Amino acid sequence: MVKVILIVLTVLVILLVVLYFLGKKMQKKQAENEAQLEAAKQTVTMLVIDKKKLKLKEAGLPAAVYAQIPKYMRRAKFPIVKAKIGPQILSLICDAAIYDSIPVKKEVKATVSGIYITDVRGIRGKLNTAPAKKKGKFRSWVDRLQEKAGAKPLK
Repeated sequence: MVKVILIVLTVLVILLVVLYFLGKKMQKKQAENEAQLEAAKQTVTMLVIDKKKLKLKEAGLPAAVYAQIPKYMRRAKFPIVKAKIGPQILSLICDAAIYDSIPVKKEVKATVSGIYITDVRGIRGKLNTAPAKKKGKFRSWVDRLQEKAGAKPLK
């Protein structure tokens, strides 16, 4: 019984040590990537045409971008923004933290690093940062009836 507990504890300690070193390695990679993004950033004025969460195959990005993505991430959906920058219409990948604050059909100043949008500011006034409230699946029947009648819900 004691031997089994010792074996389990040693396996757990070895697992924790491996995870610690992997975490440090990943942290260094992330810091290098952030430095590369900072070095290549540009501020551009763009007209946001559309924004959606799409798979990379459906997004209309270059094949070189798709080839660089790890295989386990290829099925994931990314926040994609279609914008007009000057005379060109481009599909850009957006940072997930600012995706909700990007207004559609408005002109914004954005910080872009390659095809990656890292920051967005409004040109004429503030951006509408409050995302629209999603309708719940299990709303009360009273709310649904009032909505159909055109009245405001009680909440």
